Amino acid sequence: MSDKDIQKSYEQSAERMRGDNKTFAADLTNEDYNDPNLHQDIHQKISVNYDNIEKSPSMEKVHQWQREHIKKDDQTKEGYPLNVIIDPAMREMYQVVHHAGMTNVFDRFSQQQPTQCKFCIEGLSCQLCANGPCRISKKAPRGVCGVDAHTMVARNFMYRHVTIGTSANIFHCHQAARTLKAAGQHPESGLKIRDPEKLKKYADMAGLDANQPVEKLAVAFADWVMNDIHAPFHVESKAVEAFAPTQRKELWRKLGLFPGGGYSEVAYAQTRCMTNFTSDPVEFLLNSVRLGIANEYQGLFLLNIIQEILMGTQEITMKQQNMGLLKENMINIVTNGHMPLLAHVAIDMASTDEWQQKAKAAGADGIQILGHVCEGQQLINYEGTHLQKGYGGQEGEWLSQEYLLATGVVDLFMFDYNCTVPTMPIFAKRFGTKLLSTHPVIKLQGTDTLDFLPEKMKEQAAKALDMAIEAFKQRKSENRPTYIPPHVSDCMVGFSTESVKKALGGSFQPLIEQIAKGNIRGIATIVGCTTARYGQGGSNIFKITKGLIENNILVLSGGCTSSVMEYTGLTHPKAADECGEGLKAVCKQLGIPPVLTYGACVDIGKMTHTAKELADALHVDTNKLPLVIGAPEYLEQKAVADACTAVALGWLVHVAPVPSITGSDVVVKTLTETTETLGLGKVVVEMDAEKTVQIYVDHIEKKRKELGLH
Repeated sequence: MSDKDIQKSYEQSAERMRGDNKTFAADLTNEDYNDPNLHQDIHQKISVNYDNIEKSPSMEKVHQWQREHIKKDDQTKEGYPLNVIIDPAMREMYQVVHHAGMTNVFDRFSQQQPTQCKFCIEGLSCQLCANGPCRISKKAPRGVCGVDAHTMVARNFMYRHVTIGTSANIFHCHQAARTLKAAGQHPESGLKIRDPEKLKKYADMAGLDANQPVEKLAVAFADWVMNDIHAPFHVESKAVEAFAPTQRKELWRKLGLFPGGGYSEVAYAQTRCMTNFTSDPVEFLLNSVRLGIANEYQGLFLLNIIQEILMGTQEITMKQQNMGLLKENMINIVTNGHMPLLAHVAIDMASTDEWQQKAKAAGADGIQILGHVCEGQQLINYEGTHLQKGYGGQEGEWLSQEYLLATGVVDLFMFDYNCTVPTMPIFAKRFGTKLLSTHPVIKLQGTDTLDFLPEKMKEQAAKALDMAIEAFKQRKSENRPTYIPPHVSDCMVGFSTESVKKALGGSFQPLIEQIAKGNIRGIATIVGCTTARYGQGGSNIFKITKGLIENNILVLSGGCTSSVMEYTGLTHPKAADECGEGLKAVCKQLGIPPVLTYGACVDIGKMTHTAKELADALHVDTNKLPLVIGAPEYLEQKAVADACTAVALGWLVHVAPVPSITGSDVVVKTLTETTETLGLGKVVVEMDAEKTVQIYVDHIEKKRKELGLH
């Protein structure tokens, strides 16, 4: 059979499967793909005008507009997307990109309407076997294999969301452990052990000899973490045993939810999802909670600990955020993703006189590295980066990355896993940015990729800095037009279990007293992503948070939500004036904002640590706390895995938009009611901001009453 015949056979087979003689792909052109090599004339074809936009006013007036805007309740389809974009820099750069006719996240959302699959939205579609894809409806109440709606929805929930999210967080922890081991074994790598006392503390909790030399202890602890991750699913996790709350562990064992090795747990769960294996929907949901436990203690919690050992614990301080931190005549490097392991070594090097002089020799005023998305939220919090000359601040949320490159002044955009959108090569080519993947887990077309070698991080960081210098030289030689939105937000950052306790005098007792008095009614963690959906785009997060602090509820933020809190001014101490009288008094007394940013979405692990210590101080189980977990604009799989963690710890979890579970009343009832009867938490789905705030308030008041508080 010739190659031509093989191609024809493929086309005929596709026709037979689809039922017509033309595929959708046949209508696509080279411009519809992200490979920059298919866009040879992109610089000439796409005309960018930085003047033909409505500029945002000063930050003071922006903050006033943001507050008036959410009161109008006009974050609807009409006026989209500028009626949901409340970041002043993003508002400007969206107009630039949109007017140029370039693909971008908000316009792509509009293009997907109304064709987004309603079956998928409800979880009622399946593509697991060749008899499909199957969709369940009144006409066809079962898939070809016989699967019913309840099983399909529950299986999709675990397979499409929880297993991927859990494996991603555990993978992150595994890479952090690799890096810690390299720091102990290879001092020439550029890696440092910045918090040896934290290493000793957690190594001791793990049962290791904490009195050995720090370098050897780093290797031993890293091996302990990686060995636990790689343990079989039927062998109880040592990390869960060492770090989880005692009463929770007893419940998890009773319910059969105590996990084994994380990677093996994911493999076991995905095996159960095969066609014609498990068909009990409740089994899938309980298995998801089990994965949520592994997600926390072999993923989020340990990766937070390890990264702080390497980069320094969070430190409360004032820093700045947004695109105005970019400088026309600086070499601007933006580091994006969730693993700032190479980035912090690059910041160390960029801060030296040697590299600053190299930048000046290239004609620049200097070189600066700015964080973006969750990586930026981590870097802005770590004490190891706070006073570094080469550190420039935090840029924004994941929705802004295409618009960020459109400024034309980003010389190098280096990224690791995840939240780097597939269109970045197009923007990089059009605006002259060099792209660099710092881990082979993420590869984009036409982009350089470094292998992740912790023992050679100094060498790899030098390569990144050199690439940025060369890109700057090219930018200047081409004299390309640029525009930097001038907006910058001042924000208080660096909150964590340790830094909050330190600020309170070494104990959580002052916080507990304020909760007992009723000045602080409870705590809400507003975490996760931002989405491009109608009514969201950051506006839903802002609206809910404003309602909570007005009701004297202290807010902890993590993830892209932290960017929203920063560019709306809620992480500045002066936001205390927007609180209810009780919380206002506490914030003014302590000189803190009503929203404490813990950093990245992965720093949810630190929030659970804070909650555990509060529960211990109160001598209660974690499910007794006046606490609500909120993900008002959740986006992807890690957020769902994190929600399962919260359910495992006994908390009310609010998510919006609606996850793909509504196609089964059994799944909905199990997650919203049954789990709570087992001593676990439950999930609440609500899109309306005012109703969401009331749900939080009612739950917190219920928990206060159970604790005997008024």
